Amino acid sequence: MKPFLDKDFLLQSETAKSLYHNHSKDFPIIDYHCHLDPKLIAEDYRFKNITDLWLSGDHYKWRLMRANGVDEKYITGEASDWEKFQKFAETIPYTMRNPMYHWTHMELQRVFGIEKLLSPETAADIYEKCNNMLQEDGFTARGLMEKFKVEVVCTTDDPCDLLTYHKQIKESGFKIQVLPTWRPDKSLAVENSLSFASYIEKLEKVSDITINNFHDYLKAIKNRHEYFNSIGCKLSDHGIESFYSDDCSIEDAESIFKKVYIEKKNLTDTEIGKFKSKMLYENAILNFEKGWVQQFHFGAIRNNNAKMFKSIGVDAGFDSINDNSNIASSMSRFFDRLQKEDKLAKSIVYNLNPRENYLVATMIANFQEGPTAGKMQFGSGWWFLDQKDGMEDQMNVLSTQGLLSWFVGMLTDSRSFISYPRHEYFRRILCNLIGEDVEKGLLPASEIKFLEKMIENISYYNAKEYFKF
Repeated sequence: MKPFLDKDFLLQSETAKSLYHNHSKDFPIIDYHCHLDPKLIAEDYRFKNITDLWLSGDHYKWRLMRANGVDEKYITGEASDWEKFQKFAETIPYTMRNPMYHWTHMELQRVFGIEKLLSPETAADIYEKCNNMLQEDGFTARGLMEKFKVEVVCTTDDPCDLLTYHKQIKESGFKIQVLPTWRPDKSLAVENSLSFASYIEKLEKVSDITINNFHDYLKAIKNRHEYFNSIGCKLSDHGIESFYSDDCSIEDAESIFKKVYIEKKNLTDTEIGKFKSKMLYENAILNFEKGWVQQFHFGAIRNNNAKMFKSIGVDAGFDSINDNSNIASSMSRFFDRLQKEDKLAKSIVYNLNPRENYLVATMIANFQEGPTAGKMQFGSGWWFLDQKDGMEDQMNVLSTQGLLSWFVGMLTDSRSFISYPRHEYFRRILCNLIGEDVEKGLLPASEIKFLEKMIENISYYNAKEYFKF
C-alpha cells in the first residue's frame, strides 16, 4: 500500500518520479495570475493566526464547510478564529476525494512541517503549532513567498487602482517581482446606470480627465492603461460571460454612453451587448499596442444565492459553472476581427465548463501564427477545474489538438499566501502524465532528453519567455 503524501505522491512510475524530482520540483514559481492583496505584501503582513492566513476569504473552503452543515457564523460570521478553524478541521475528514483534502495536507506539510492529518482530534495541536510558527521570521507575507521560491507574482487590479502598493514594493527592493494586471471588467459593466456612473466618477479622479462622452471615456481608459504599463504591467485579464463581439460603431457607442451616463437610463440587452463588445475590442487593441499578454476567463455564473449575496456580497462561494451555448461563434468573431486587423495580442483562454475543452483548444488553433510558438494558449484548469481530473483533461485535450510542449503551465488564481503547493500539485500531475506514456510505450524512451526538457519548459521556462518577465 502506497503511503499518503510521500515524496512520490501522484507519481505512479519510475519515469514520472525521475521527471519530477530531477526536472521539475526545484524550479522557481512564476505565478502569472493571482488575487493576492498587494497591500499585505507591501506591509509584509504578519498573520494573526492560521485562520487569518487559511480561512479568511477562501470560498473553496467555505463551500465545503456549508456542504458539511456548518452554520454560517463559523464561516463568514462572528464566531472566533479558533471556532472557525475547529469547524474547518471537523469538515476535512469528510472532504476525502475532494482536492481540498490533498491541498490542506500539502500546505500543512510544506509550510509548517506538520505530518498529522487534520481532524477534530488534531485540531488544537495543529492550531497551536501553526500559530506559534506564524510569529517566527519567515512566516510573514513576504517570507512565505520567498519560502516557495516565487519569482514573479501578477495581481489582479482595476483600472482605477492607484497601484500605490506595487510601487511601494518595488521601491523597497523586494527581490520578488509583484506586477499589476489590468482587469477592466467594471469598465464594461453598463447593466446598471447608477453603478456605472459611480465608476466613471472614480475614473475621472484617477485619470484627471473630465468625462462627458464616449470619446472622453475611452481617453480616460487609455490614460490608465498607459499608467499600468509604466508600473510594469505586462498582462490584462478579462472575466467575461462570453466573448462579446457584436458590431458597435463609434456612433453607436456614443449614443449608448449618453443614454446610460448622461440620461441615467438603463440599457436594452442589445445595447449592453454592443457596449461590452466595443470596450472588449478597444481593450484588446490597447493590449496589442503595449505588447501585453491578454487573458480571458469565461464560463462562470455568479452570485446565484440572492439571499447570501445580499448578506455577504461577492466572492463568497456562491458561483458555479455556466452553460453559454453561443461561445464558439462569438469567440471566433472576436479573435478573427483582431486577426484581420493584425492586432491580435498573445492570448490565453480559460474555460470553466469542461465540456468546452475541445471548443477552446480547436478555436485557438485557428489563430496560431509565427514567429511566436504557442502564441494562443489554452489556459490551465481554472477554478472548479484546477484539480487532478481537470488538469489532466485540459492537458490531454491540449495534447491532442495543439502542442503541449509550449504550454505556459500553472498559476494559483488564489488569494492565499500558501496556495503555492498547487504548482507542485500541477507539476506532479504533469510528470505523471508524461511518465505513464513513456512506461506504456506511447512515447519513446529514446527521446527522454527531449521529454525532460519539455517538463522543464512547462514547469518554468515557457512562462518566463512567453510573458517576458
